Amino acid sequence: MKQIKLATMNSEQVADEIGNFLVKEIIEEGKTGGVIGLSGGVDSTCTAALAKRALNKYNLENPEKKLELVGYLLPSKLNEKADEDDGRKVATRLGIRCELINIQPLVEAKLIVQPNVMSNKFHKGNQISELRAGVLHGQAAFENKIVIGTGNKDEDFGVGYYTLFGDGAVRVSPLGMLPKRLVRELARYLGFEDLADRISSPGLEPNQTAFCDLGYEYTIIVELYANGIEQGFSREELLVNPQLIKEAESNIEKYQKLFGFKKFQNAFDLIKDIEKRNKIAIGKSRILSPPMAKITLNYE
Repeated sequence: MKQIKLATMNSEQVADEIGNFLVKEIIEEGKTGGVIGLSGGVDSTCTAALAKRALNKYNLENPEKKLELVGYLLPSKLNEKADEDDGRKVATRLGIRCELINIQPLVEAKLIVQPNVMSNKFHKGNQISELRAGVLHGQAAFENKIVIGTGNKDEDFGVGYYTLFGDGAVRVSPLGMLPKRLVRELARYLGFEDLADRISSPGLEPNQTAFCDLGYEYTIIVELYANGIEQGFSREELLVNPQLIKEAESNIEKYQKLFGFKKFQNAFDLIKDIEKRNKIAIGKSRILSPPMAKITLNYE
């Protein structure tokens, strides 16, 4: 049976490709650099490290017109203090300016203005993501910089696990062509082994994790499904694909051990959920699709 292929990469080459892309976008827009929301997670950390690496190189060659990367911490009462601390540590390690803006007053205003919307956990989370985006875009405009996105291929284009006008509202998407598996690999290459395997969370609810929300991890299974579509497999073939079934069963078992119940009763139901979310992700990308770095991945 035909196998779904997973990509490999040369980390240095991909880091250079993404870095060159970022610098090109900033220069062409006539901006002074970029702003990024820091959470201490692997995606924002990897993106910030790639950007700083590229800007350092550019600034050495162009000392008269240096570009700057600024990291923003945007906590509310829902966020763990540890996340803020980790974001600040990342900024310190990279040597970038770090600003903290507590968005809780904005959340409180939303509770007054739209109590019906904020009473729903799902919609409240999206509203908070949109508030963060508004703050980032305001700061970027004030400083004449671009908003750098941190979403990866699995999240944004595999299952659409993001808020369209929140964390999806960015000027560029450096990691848009990289699955989560390779983001973690690139983070290790960039010197952040300690954060490379951090549990994914959008930070919109207390103790929220992507695994709990979705019922499966990004790594491998979402990547396999998206690659299968790209490699010409039909959706019907993917629903019974042995590679996907094996990963689905593993995720179901892990979820039950962790949370004490099954979110999906069988592999077919789990893969159907990915199929449904993938269709939604494609629809969302048509509405809002920032430029992504063209990178070299190998499927051998």
